[in-house]
Amino acid sequence: MSQCNETFDRIAHELGGFSCRDAPAVIHVRNPLALTNWTLPVLEAMMVFGAVLALWWAVRRIRREGDPTNLVLWFGSVVYLLVTEIPLYFPQVFGIEDQLGVVFDHNVFTVQFLYERLPLYIVALYPAVTTLAFEIVRVLGVFRTRAILVGSVCVGFVHQCFYEVFDQLGPQLRWWAWNADNPANHPLFSSVPMTSVVIFATLGPAVLTFLTMVLVGRHVETGRRFGILSLTWRTLVAGALVVVGVGVLSVPSSLFGGAEPNVTAQAVVFTSYLALFAIIAIPVLTRQWLTGRGAGGSGGDAPAPNAFIRIFGPGYLGVLALLWISALPGYFGAVNGVTSDGTPIGTLWYAIGCFVFAALACAAAWQPRFGDTTLQSEAEMSRSL
Repeated sequence: MSQCNETFDRIAHELGGFSCRDAPAVIHVRNPLALTNWTLPVLEAMMVFGAVLALWWAVRRIRREGDPTNLVLWFGSVVYLLVTEIPLYFPQVFGIEDQLGVVFDHNVFTVQFLYERLPLYIVALYPAVTTLAFEIVRVLGVFRTRAILVGSVCVGFVHQCFYEVFDQLGPQLRWWAWNADNPANHPLFSSVPMTSVVIFATLGPAVLTFLTMVLVGRHVETGRRFGILSLTWRTLVAGALVVVGVGVLSVPSSLFGGAEPNVTAQAVVFTSYLALFAIIAIPVLTRQWLTGRGAGGSGGDAPAPNAFIRIFGPGYLGVLALLWISALPGYFGAVNGVTSDGTPIGTLWYAIGCFVFAALACAAAWQPRFGDTTLQSEAEMSRSL
């Protein structure tokens, strides 16, 4: 059975000259050296490494601290991915083809699932980058000293900074292609729909974090322990309800949608969301860093470094910096926003701004905050082993 249609097939041909017709239903594995360009396997390897490292970190936190929050966040992000993206891959199956249409199509990477629609690296991206943003906010002590809602907003903002370094580059390097003819992808921020910048990069991770902390994290702080069944249903609920939360938060922009959308008004709403998250997150994160820096110490009483942030944070930014550098000749040679290879460019200045803040966030969380009891107990366990 083929789950291909004319629009998906057209975009597939434009991306890499492949067809989605007669694609394997479950999995397709390719030679990584035979992909469209060398950046695809590099990106794929980095994201898979990040997801595996995040899973290791989540298991480590359970074993050493009895805290399953990271594990629920990891699997909850995968549930969120499946609930969100699969309907976008198969709109005809879910009866939304007339309302939503084809939004985008991924290029083919080494490992592809579900009729070539879902690359393995996308499955890895969700838990890897969400965990990175969550750990930075947690290490800075935001959840310990602020409300869960404020901490979740901070996670959404930090995630958006990391994500947009990747999001603004993808279309140029043929990692995926947006369907520019689909009204759902407007307004555009250069070649990137603002729905991606705001809904997927900012609101989704914030809602997932909020649900995870409400269902699990805040109870762990009181000493509660969960069984496997309890953690399973909480994970499923947290991941699935993200769609509901994002849907509610998307109402303001939806009011200006419809058959004849007011793209300008939608752009104002999306920009307002980004500004609101920045207004809340930047002062909070800065204050937390300054407070921790002022109270910090060194020597035997200092908390143990956060291995996940120290490995994956610089690794993620370093790989994407390399990929951006490789794309700069095409970027600066673009005419009317399109390179000589026929691919659309993103917004370099915005990607640089996000990169700088993401790097600063990593640096701020490089050394755990003195006074974070969770991390202190982790340090004590490390010294006892």
